[in-house]
Amino acid sequence: MKEQILRSLISHAYGEINYHKSNVEIYLSNPVGIGEHSDVLGSITNELNEIAKYHDQIEVIEKYIKKETSTYEPNYYP
Repeated sequence: MKEQILRSLISHAYGEINYHKSNVEIYLSNPVGIGEHSDVLGSITNELNEIAKYHDQIEVIEKYIKKETSTYEPNYYP
């Protein structure tokens, strides 16, 4: 059960990273087309902060928790 929970946490974090990464790519490719976001740099900064948060969660799991339980590696990377 512990392994399944860790896999779920890591998968969720990768999903969130991909979500926020997509937003950054949209801002970079078409910043004028997003009317409600006049502060494009601020919006990108917020997205990068979210990516960093989930990246940190993965690192903490892998460094402090996962090594105590097993050697699970996700089969995909963003």
